[in-house]
Amino acid sequence: MSSPASLSSSLSTAPAASTGASATTETSKPKPCCVCKPEKAARDDCMLFSKSDDPAAKECLSFVQEYKACMAGFGFKV
Repeated sequence: MSSPASLSSSLSTAPAASTGASATTETSKPKPCCVCKPEKAARDDCMLFSKSDDPAAKECLSFVQEYKACMAGFGFKV
């Protein structure tokens, strides 16, 4: 009867080790929705309220560049 108990204890540690490895991978690169929120909000506000025909190329260019630089710092290509 000690054999099933030892088997269950080894099985319970195996999934914990694998989830620990995936958690480390997930925390090293955050989700794109969770980073650069102030830069994204400023860019979106500028684009939304701009009277220009092409706000990304004129009025909001600095906000767009700030957002791209911030996202690149986290490893995302925008």
